[in-house]
Amino acid sequence: MKEIISTDQAPGAIGPYSQAVKAGNLLFCSGQIPIDPSTGEFVSDDIAEQTEQVLLNLKAVLAAGGAELTSVVKTTVFLKEMADFAAMNEVYARHFSETKPARATVAAAGLPKGARVEIECIAVLD
Repeated sequence: MKEIISTDQAPGAIGPYSQAVKAGNLLFCSGQIPIDPSTGEFVSDDIAEQTEQVLLNLKAVLAAGGAELTSVVKTTVFLKEMADFAAMNEVYARHFSETKPARATVAAAGLPKGARVEIECIAVLD
């Protein structure tokens, strides 16, 4: 059994997908990009600010599905440029200071709307 998760506290899907899907005790969150849900625009072009917004968006989707960052067991980080890794990682580390999920980080040739960072995750629900 699966349940579609949606919240207006994060940007809406910009394609034929859900913000998240709950299946059993797992929550699969689609990649979030640095759109401020109140304006519909990118927060800035700065990688640190973009990463911060992406993680805020991810937290909102997780909350809508009954989870939080401490519930996350796996993330995938997509970077426009691997040169942004250190700045992204600094912000990421602040958000995942308690429990560090497994992670893959890859450079992507292009991200939605020209974002510099996108993060997706899988969380376990209690």
